[in-house]
Amino acid sequence: MKAKSISLTDFTSTVQAAVKSALQKHPKFQADAPKGITFSYLIRGIPVPDRFTVAETQAFADDVASHLVAAHPEALAGVGRQGAVFSAGGHVIVGIPAVESFLLEK
Repeated sequence: MKAKSISLTDFTSTVQAAVKSALQKHPKFQADAPKGITFSYLIRGIPVPDRFTVAETQAFADDVASHLVAAHPEALAGVGRQGAVFSAGGHVIVGIPAVESFLLEK
């Protein structure tokens, strides 16, 4: 499968808008607007405090993923609209599943 390319600037703006929108829908979450993007298994790590349930955390991740996929459907076609929740070492991070091939252009 050939990688689709999108602008890093556009994608960063989309991530910021997605997180802002999800924070408005889930006011219990408190996070600063993202200033950068980390690429590995998840895109955008947001620490989740202990007081949140798994269902609340998954709903927040789903809202972020849905927004990103709607904005960049060609590049994120394999992601689906369900977010990812990852927990390791006492840290919970939300984001989107990694895509098979993803190319960013400046």
